[in-house]
Amino acid sequence: MQPILQMQGVSKAYGALTVADGLDLELREGEALGVIGPNGAGKSTMFNLIAGGVKPNAGTIRFAGQDITGLGAARRCRLGIGRSYQIPHPFAGMTVFENLLVGGVFGTGEAEKDVYDRCAGILDRAGLLAKANVRAGKLTLLERKRLEMARALATNPKLLLLDEIAGGLTEQECRSLVATIREIHASGISIIWIEHVVHALLAVVERLIVINFGSKIADGDPHEVMNSQVVREIYMGIEGDA
Repeated sequence: MQPILQMQGVSKAYGALTVADGLDLELREGEALGVIGPNGAGKSTMFNLIAGGVKPNAGTIRFAGQDITGLGAARRCRLGIGRSYQIPHPFAGMTVFENLLVGGVFGTGEAEKDVYDRCAGILDRAGLLAKANVRAGKLTLLERKRLEMARALATNPKLLLLDEIAGGLTEQECRSLVATIREIHASGISIIWIEHVVHALLAVVERLIVINFGSKIADGDPHEVMNSQVVREIYMGIEGDA
């Protein structure tokens, strides 16, 4: 089966600062992939390269068999790449449901009336149906995180990019969010999830990669990667012979 996402030799630099250095990545359809690495390692840059927020200086990106390297973010979204952001920024003066309608209409090009049922179903899946008519600016942190994910789902993605969505949550809130992400994964949506809350990540993903200084330094079974010497030294700050 052809991978749903392929990155081949993807690099990005800002002057002398290299933020992505020859990244190679393949994601199978329906796979849940975790991404970890130190702050500033290039993880969010990788998401920006996939979603179209920035263009690479070298390399190619293919999605569902199509070369999308030169396409902008809006076109990639309509092809099926949805993403959340580390810091939620909902339209605070709009209701939760209206926030989803924006994603549904502008993310897919469909008419507003044609996305109502899908948006209502997503609110239910995200645990926000009771908040449908509440203004987004009044939501708790967990609710804003759920709304951020729900807005991405409203674009009807084949691939969902989650950027540190568990950060700042209590343990109970984190467990609740993980359960929701598991349900989304079970529905067949491919997921790439960047996260510092590693135990949450390991509860969902089937494969784990480590990014450092813009390069992929490990890729494989999540528990094997976490126990590897390179991760202990570079990511966790533990000496290899400790």
